[in-house]
Amino acid sequence: MFLTFEGVDWSGKSTQAELLAGWLREQGRTVLSTREPGGTPVGEAVRDVVLHGDEMTPWAEAALYAAARAEHVERALRPALDRGEDVVCDRYIESSVAYQGGARGLGIERVLELNLMVTRGLVPDRTFLVLLDPAEARRRGAGRLDRIEREGDEFMRLVDEAYRSLAAASPERIVALDGARAPEEIAEEVREHVRALL
Repeated sequence: MFLTFEGVDWSGKSTQAELLAGWLREQGRTVLSTREPGGTPVGEAVRDVVLHGDEMTPWAEAALYAAARAEHVERALRPALDRGEDVVCDRYIESSVAYQGGARGLGIERVLELNLMVTRGLVPDRTFLVLLDPAEARRRGAGRLDRIEREGDEFMRLVDEAYRSLAAASPERIVALDGARAPEEIAEEVREHVRALL
């Protein structure tokens, strides 16, 4: 299974990705737990540039994320899936579509097309979207901000809006979760969905 987690920064998606990977291992399954950008030496280098580097144009940002994702898919995700492992990834294509396509104004379809091309169409079996009011998410992350997280409230509102539209467009694949609930309550809902795939 290929399972991804999405959401605005500080929504709790990383916590949920870790909880699910741990639960799958408890079921005796082999799991690759990874993140984007990252997961490979190239991906981690890109992560440092996009999150902690200088300001850059929106298309440069989108292209760097896509380059890291192309490497991640070929070097880590596809090999793990080919070996019969489960993959749990913290962020994937929907992040680029929401952040660069939606909030940066590059166009949802254009950014989606770029990412489907560089990943050769690899789409998750399920994407768990942890929805949390952007203002609440910002309160959770106060004082620990990278280059993307320093964007203003309007930017994060646009990201949230783009995520919600993606979920509405693909309800069979994207599972929207209420991120305001207790982490264990959210995790149990995630496990219910995953049990149906086992």
